[in-house]
Amino acid sequence: MRLDSPLTDIKGIGEQLGKKFAVLGIKTAGDFITYYPRKYDDYSDIQTIKQIKPGMVTIRATIKQTVGRYASRGLHITEAVASDDTGSVRLIWFNQPYRSAAIKANQEYYISGEFALRRQRLSIQNPSAELVSSFPLNTARIVPIYRETKGLKSGQIRKALGRLVPIIKQLPETLPEWIINAERLLSRSEATLQMHFPDSPQELTAAKKRLGFEEVFQLTLAALLNKYQLLAEQAPVVTFTEQLARDFVAHLPFTLTDAQRRVIWQIYKDIQKPQPMNRLIEGDVGSGKTVVAAMAALMVLNQNQQVAFMAPTELLARQHADTLFNLYKPLGMSEHVGLLVGGLKPTAKAEAHQRLANGDIKLMVGTHALIQEKANMHDLALVIVDEQHRFGVEQRKKLQAKAGHMPHLLSMTATPIPRSLALTLYGELDISVLDAKPANRKPVQSKLVPLAGRLKIYQAVDEQLGLGHQAFVVCPLITDSEYVASKSAEQVYEELKTGIFKHRKLALLHSKLKPAEKDDIMQAFIRHEYDLLVATTVIEVGVDVPNASVMVIENSDRFGLAQLHQLRGRVGRSGQQGYCYLVLSDNQAPKARMRALETSSDGFKLAEYDLQLRGPGAIYGTMQHGQLDLRVAKLTDTRLIAAARTRAQEFIDKQEDLLQYKELYEHVRNNRTVTNLN
Repeated sequence: MRLDSPLTDIKGIGEQLGKKFAVLGIKTAGDFITYYPRKYDDYSDIQTIKQIKPGMVTIRATIKQTVGRYASRGLHITEAVASDDTGSVRLIWFNQPYRSAAIKANQEYYISGEFALRRQRLSIQNPSAELVSSFPLNTARIVPIYRETKGLKSGQIRKALGRLVPIIKQLPETLPEWIINAERLLSRSEATLQMHFPDSPQELTAAKKRLGFEEVFQLTLAALLNKYQLLAEQAPVVTFTEQLARDFVAHLPFTLTDAQRRVIWQIYKDIQKPQPMNRLIEGDVGSGKTVVAAMAALMVLNQNQQVAFMAPTELLARQHADTLFNLYKPLGMSEHVGLLVGGLKPTAKAEAHQRLANGDIKLMVGTHALIQEKANMHDLALVIVDEQHRFGVEQRKKLQAKAGHMPHLLSMTATPIPRSLALTLYGELDISVLDAKPANRKPVQSKLVPLAGRLKIYQAVDEQLGLGHQAFVVCPLITDSEYVASKSAEQVYEELKTGIFKHRKLALLHSKLKPAEKDDIMQAFIRHEYDLLVATTVIEVGVDVPNASVMVIENSDRFGLAQLHQLRGRVGRSGQQGYCYLVLSDNQAPKARMRALETSSDGFKLAEYDLQLRGPGAIYGTMQHGQLDLRVAKLTDTRLIAAARTRAQEFIDKQEDLLQYKELYEHVRNNRTVTNLN
């Protein structure tokens, strides 16, 4: 068997079981080996029966007799007695009738389970029982617990993995020997084996260190290689004109924050160099990223070169085009702003292409339509990408081919990313942070609501609608699911439309609608043709509805803090007070992480907290970044991250041949296409 062998080649995994593994993303032996446990139960302390006390225990004993019977209401009970040289103990299993036939009398077993009092008798309840061997899977060791799916439990996963131990022991090395020695790392094969079948807590810690180091090393090496490749390219020098910048600022209807001034100056210094700028602006909701982008583009327009401003949706592209048109109007430069999106009528699209080609339009706002062959951006000097994490190396090459040179690149995100995560993911970028908000922006008032208080909250929402404002209701699911006990958008929409809001105009928005339908609904909502919009997280980024003052988030405890912070940033955007009601899934006291939303409006602090509690997936949701493949590394482990970065730089400085390390090469090559924009 090889790493690319299908999972069904493993003994005991047929076609049906293979389909269940596929649900977990496991299709090959290689996938399976890197499907690491989510947690561990420690049953390694083997005691005599005389020593055990209430709690989780493991014994080595002989099972002498097993009896099964049905009790009241169809409950099946299997009972047995286990004995060693020090005494005997009762075992009991509920609704596991197969136990009677499976257990062999007078054989020695490892038995692990909870020793507890039931009906005034102490017994080990629902224990794992496994024949004594030199390599137990389910007892007498630190036992791995895996993420499961319907019809596939951790015990089955462990059993199948046990058959792959010979392959795991022969895994080829992926790191240079000098790095392994310098960092005192386990071999790849030993680390993988210890992740699945740890011999001790110390060995498990060492395995996590090795595999976590490798993950960060691969990401960082990919980012550094991208960075050096980009620095070798030539970009147009964009001249800074101080008076033009002063005139632009003088006409703004608000005062720039110190953070905006600092970041704008960083950009101006970048674009005056012949090397391509590659800068990421991180700005919390409402921090004023669009104005910074407008000032960056201003200098390019002033020397008659072109700017491409790319947004993830047509709706957001239209909003940006309107904003930029108004910002440039006082300077008489608004005629240089154009819009190119898929939803334009053929005549309007043809006109946009013509005006772009003859130079009438110098700043074209759009979606990926901007990089299609017809869009003639022959004098492109700057690309601005807003929340477009999938703008990759191929797209950039297309723009380079059009322009004949590599344009400067400014990317923006409203997702607050903790520094440790940003440096790991975006090692090839220079990062600027907009850490201040305009003075007139009021923090959204957030309130946790137990399930029992849900109706009262909707009454408060109706009061806001009565004042002429609008509201969002956000749900975690589109449709009902038998697997997840959460309110769906369709269910809530029907409930509200026929109930408390039957006198209001409601709309439903989710990701399964066609792009044109989504845009039509949002445009109608912006025009106040609807009072309330029931939606999924499709509204998370970039939706600007100035009249929306209140949001209700159903099953809010199903979301990460960073995502909840993004969602509530959709209300209170025009100076009025915004309200966000976070409805919980039950009436229990809220957890500390949820209470943090009531007390903090700092997206970066919340994202850091989420990272510590839940890992990077909490910040990136469904990995819109690409393939954020951090299964082991903890981004709060600053020492490991620093070591991995140092070794990645050394690898480049030593001019190591990456092709010598086949699997490392494949991982780095993949990471180079998905780390941020390259």
